[in-house]
Formats: sequence, C-alpha cells, structure tokens
Amino acid sequence: MAESQFKHFKKVLFLLNVLKLALTAFGGPQVHYTQFRKHLVIKKKYISEEDLAELNSFCSMLPGPTSTQTITSIGYKLGGPGFAFLTLSVWIFPACLLMGTLAILFTHLALDNPKLEFLKYLQPMASGFLIFAAYRFIQMFVTKRYHWALLLITASIGILLQSPFLIPVMLAIGGVISSYINTRGAIKKPEPITNIRWDNLFLFFGIFLLAAIIGVATQYRLMLLFENHFRYGSIVFGGGNVLIPLMYNQFVEYKHYIAAPEFLAGLGFLQAMPGPVFSIATFTGAMSMKDFGFWGQVAGMISGTVGIFLPGILLLFFVYPIWDQLKHFAPVKNAIEGVNAASAGLVVGSAYLLFLPVEVNEENMLVLLTTLFLLLSTKVPSPLIVLGCLIGGYFL
Repeated sequence: MAESQFKHFKKVLFLLNVLKLALTAFGGPQVHYTQFRKHLVIKKKYISEEDLAELNSFCSMLPGPTSTQTITSIGYKLGGPGFAFLTLSVWIFPACLLMGTLAILFTHLALDNPKLEFLKYLQPMASGFLIFAAYRFIQMFVTKRYHWALLLITASIGILLQSPFLIPVMLAIGGVISSYINTRGAIKKPEPITNIRWDNLFLFFGIFLLAAIIGVATQYRLMLLFENHFRYGSIVFGGGNVLIPLMYNQFVEYKHYIAAPEFLAGLGFLQAMPGPVFSIATFTGAMSMKDFGFWGQVAGMISGTVGIFLPGILLLFFVYPIWDQLKHFAPVKNAIEGVNAASAGLVVGSAYLLFLPVEVNEENMLVLLTTLFLLLSTKVPSPLIVLGCLIGGYFL
C-alpha cells in the first residue's frame, strides 16, 4: 500500500512539474528539450538523459508537435496511456487557454488591428533562444567527427530547400549512417513485436476520413476547421515554424476566415506564450468562428485544439510500444545518435532562418546578444527575459 501511494505521489509531482514547464518553457521544441533536460532529468531524475534523447529522436520522426509528443511519451513511460493523456492535457492547457482567450478579446474588444509595437523585441529575443538551443544541442549530441558532417549537411539542406517533408528523410538518413558506422553490440534478430495497439491506427485513419467526408458534405465551418487542423497535425514535420505558414495560407489567403492583421497579432503574442507552439491552432480556431458569437468561438477553440493535437498523439500511442521493443535492437540503438546529430543540424538551420527576418540594427542585436548572455551566463528565468522584452518594447 505504501509503495502504491508513493508511486501515486510521484505522478502528482511529475504533473506539477509539467504544469510548471507549461507556464515557463518558451521558445519552441528545440528550446523545450533543454528545459525538459534541466527540470525532468537533471533536477528531478524522472528519466535518464539517455531515455530523453531516445524519446526526442523517436518523436522527431513523427508528424505533429515534437515537444508535446516528447513530454507525452515521458508520461507514457512513467504511467502508461492514461497517464500520458493526462500529461498531454496539463502541458497544452495554459497556452491553449491563453491563445483562445486572446482571440475572443480581439473580437469582442474591437482589437481587429491592434498596435503591436510593444512586441517588436520578441523576434530577436526568440532568435536568441533558438541560437542558445542550437548551442546546447551541439554540446549534447555532436561528439564525433561524422556527427559534425551530419550537422553541416542537414543544416545546409534545411536552409537551402526549407521543405518540411525533407525533415523525416534527413533524420532517417542520419540514423542509417550512424547505424552503419557504429558497431556497438552484436546484431541479432530482434524479439517478436507484441502488444501492437492497432485500434489507435484505425482510429487515426477513421477520424481523418470521417471528418473529411462530413466537412465536404455539410460545409459546416466547425467541422471544416476540425478537418483542416487534423490534417495539418497529421502531415507537419518540424514543429510550429512549419505549421504557421501553412495555416496562414489556408485560413487567411485561401478561405478568408481570418484577416491578416488578426493572424499576425496572434503570431506576435505566440512569441510570448510558454508551452507548445501548436497552440496557434486554438487561436485560429476561435478567430475563424468570430461570426458565430462567443460560444461559437469557444467551440472553435476546442475544435482547433483537439484537431491539431489528436493525430500526433494517436500515432504516438500506436508507435510507442513498437519503438519501446525495437530500440534495444543494435541497429536501431546505434541509429539514435545519428538522428540526434541530424536534429542538431535542423536546429542550427532553424536558428539561421529565424534570424533572417530580424532587422539588423543596434536595438535588435542588443536584445539578441543580451538574451544569449542571460541564457548562457546567468540563471535568469525565461519568463523574466520575455517580460523584460515586452516592457522594453512598451517604453521604447
């Protein structure tokens, strides 16, 4: 009985730590990884550093929100599917609630075209966060000469081609190369894979097809929103930076559900939001339903949120038990460090691409370098850095 209570208490503490991360982890999946490592591995030791690296590699190969799938898979490892779903809910709730509330405020307080000048320092700040994440990824995962080759090749391809569909291909190639070079462990036939949850895969395809059929047949906006978000959650690799331009094209330029200033306002506030970048879907869901009243926007919030996060989680629940058995097979185990080195290259490429739109002037460079200095040399919490940039933007 005492042991059962201890395990229950440990799970409650884990969820409280997830909530703390959901309120303080800024900067997207690459930065989130460094926060997971700091708080869940080094400080609390819920899992080992090797386990976290394995889970991050695994989730990087799946479509959907990488950091959300990573922290959900930690919950799966600690307590199974039910606890994983609870972990997911705690992780996404603060950001999605904030982004949905902002969308409703924009509508009901006549803020369709808000003055966003005070957000001007968030982009150089975000660039600083991502450069810091790239530095940490290189420290952790680039330890051999061929790792550097993978990093440079992956970063170059990511910068030159900028195709989200190349991301899983580059990660897979990195894994194959690493598996070939490494010779750790005898290569033996893996054990038969058991306990495959086919129902999750059938549910994924069933929801995908049913939502598309009902949406086309009825043209009901709420169902169309769910189908659009579910589709993007099923095909997007590489995190929110890949998702955002697709959603802009869909909801602003093609369907005209959202005005460009409204979308850009949400995108500006997204830079100041902790938690998953995919919470932009909550904002687009609510804004797309602005003509349907308050409760219509609440329904849009729910539709966008469930639609964008559900497919990645269903795929995670289907693939994780298979991965958990295959990862001990020597070629798969040897591939992990190559996937991580390629991931580091993608982070370097993302850091470069995020820096390009930043206007090179004294103010922006000071914000970027100050952000880097604080992250590298001090223990100033991330929320204080964001708050400082907002205050500086307001007064300057």
